[in-house]
Amino acid sequence: MTLLPRAEWREIERAHRDRADALTAGHRERATRGERHPVEDFLFTYYSYKPAILRRWHPGAGVELADAADTDRATWRWYGAGTTPGALAVDAAAFRAEKPELVDSIERLLRATAARPASFGCFGLHEWAMVYRQGEHRHPVPLRLGQQATDAVVEAHDLRCTHFDAFRFFTDDAVPRNRTTLTRASQPALEQPGCLHANMDAYKWAVKLGPLTPGDLLLDAFELARDIRYLDMQASPYDMHEWAGEPVRIETPEGKAEYVRRQREFTGRAQLLRTRLLAALDSAADRQQAA
Repeated sequence: MTLLPRAEWREIERAHRDRADALTAGHRERATRGERHPVEDFLFTYYSYKPAILRRWHPGAGVELADAADTDRATWRWYGAGTTPGALAVDAAAFRAEKPELVDSIERLLRATAARPASFGCFGLHEWAMVYRQGEHRHPVPLRLGQQATDAVVEAHDLRCTHFDAFRFFTDDAVPRNRTTLTRASQPALEQPGCLHANMDAYKWAVKLGPLTPGDLLLDAFELARDIRYLDMQASPYDMHEWAGEPVRIETPEGKAEYVRRQREFTGRAQLLRTRLLAALDSAADRQQAA
């Protein structure tokens, strides 16, 4: 166990809250005005995690917080007494014992995805497949090329989506055009580290692992998800210039090259996050065995 003095962990906690508040400031300000941002607000609607979740700092397993027993953290779920009098620590054994299936499924998916070679040939066409031959769309934003030209782009490409949670929103006409029919059960076998949405999901797994996820890792995962979301919408068929800037025109060779360049960068960042999440899980497993 690593013991953090009270002054040190209090400062880390304060800095974490400041960083979380800065990351969510725009969303919170828009909420007071009843405004929506179709790019950034996705992180709070699709994932359904409120800004308050990001503010709560955890040290992760294997760290004791000195002189914490008299703080409100003593009432938090999955915290217990440390080995040092007056200290608190994440009760990793209790968390894993209460949520064994969740922890095991996340670990299996992270390890399988991290070990698989990345594929960079999808060009973000999942968003195009979600509006293919569709008169009404999920976003109240016009299509950049119009419906007919958008459909033509889909028909001119080989759809290679590997992420079930994108594939399940394909239109009925687009589903048979995908190279593979995806299911929830096949996700661990097909999820690959080049996928934008698989990499955004590092944030989801970080949240679901609760106190096992160190605070800096949680915020790093959120930042990556936000950055990926911008590319996802810039490369989409929607006219998002008002919210996301210039489009990445994946219907052109230049746009495809730009998409893949940024996709590779995000893949590298996401693989580092998976490594850190797996390290957090390993630390929690060590704590469970010690208990």
